[in-house]
Amino acid sequence: MRSWVVLIAFMVSGKILASSLLIPMDNTQRNHLKAYGLAFYALQHDIPVDWLLNYRGGSFLIDYSKEIASECKVRDVIVEILNDTEVNKLLNHIESPAVNMNLVRMERAPRIAVYSPKNEIILDETDAVILVLDYAEIPYDIIYDEQILKDDALARYDWLHLHHEDFTGQVSKVQFRQSAQLEVKLLETTAAQLGYGRVSAMKYDVVKKIHAFCASGGYLFAMCSGAETFDIALAANGIDLENTLDELDVPLDYAKSLAFENYTLEPTMNRSFSTINVGGWGYNDSGPEFFTLFEFSAKWDVIPSILTQNHEYLIREFSGLTTAFNKPHVKPDVLILAENRQRPYVRYIYGELGNGHWTYYSGHDPEGGRGRGRGPTDLSLFPHSPGYRLILNNVLFPSASKKKRKT
Repeated sequence: MRSWVVLIAFMVSGKILASSLLIPMDNTQRNHLKAYGLAFYALQHDIPVDWLLNYRGGSFLIDYSKEIASECKVRDVIVEILNDTEVNKLLNHIESPAVNMNLVRMERAPRIAVYSPKNEIILDETDAVILVLDYAEIPYDIIYDEQILKDDALARYDWLHLHHEDFTGQVSKVQFRQSAQLEVKLLETTAAQLGYGRVSAMKYDVVKKIHAFCASGGYLFAMCSGAETFDIALAANGIDLENTLDELDVPLDYAKSLAFENYTLEPTMNRSFSTINVGGWGYNDSGPEFFTLFEFSAKWDVIPSILTQNHEYLIREFSGLTTAFNKPHVKPDVLILAENRQRPYVRYIYGELGNGHWTYYSGHDPEGGRGRGRGPTDLSLFPHSPGYRLILNNVLFPSASKKKRKT
């Protein structure tokens, strides 16, 4: 209510004297996740948004309009009304070399795609990215193998998420997952329809398409086993791991991987894929431990600063098919954004490929477990989730005017 009282105070003779709307992202915000959706909404309507890096948790600044002010109220997003003098004072403060802050202009809403088998039969209701996009009211399309290979769908998007997938095509490992029989049937049917003799061959062609998408300027965001197996598939270079892994040592070309090196593969019938994964396997509660977000120079390291904007820097551990990345296997040129400092658990990493960018985020659901089993998380119970905020930082990333990182 306080923000709307402030709005009334700025009204004189029916005119608004306000200059801008500040959407704070510190602990005063009533719904952090919905606030990202509000920023996306503004971009959809060709209204630029300034992302104030490290200012009150990574706040958003938007030119005043009745439409945006009303939308904030509808979405229960806290907004503060600033006049010209207050805006100038704020911008001067952010520009000061004495503070670790920066302003990044966003002007266009990215076109979002989620790689998922979700359809009328396979519900896939626990994918964290789908959950948070729906909750934040950010539009997206779901695409899968057929759309990527047959329709070249990736050309229509700026941002692609890879869910908890096995890109190595080891059908036996899918059996450990929910709705396994349906997923196996879908994979085998699609592969046959597209002219492939085995699932692994189809998946490798999908991997090459996604790799090219990223190298040409796309943004790739992968979580859980999607990140681990995408890298393994690149290093395996088309080898059918389903039928060779138990019989011989598979030659891996680590130079082809984006993030990992010097790891070994687990046997086909083992639930785990490789020694990249540490911290356990499954969707259970990971316990009371936390991992830490690193702090970067907002004026010099703009990209990692965007990706780590948050109101909290200690984030509760959560598990998945790939719970955490084994630090000794992370390539030296990969930027670590978050890790568990008590263990060799790397949770969040970033890198560049050609003209594009990629981020890997381990684990399945940042608010998973908590005694609820494997059902979908109700994000209305976690509107301030710092773990989910990291996902939404990535969603807005393609909109930002970015610079290559200095360090």
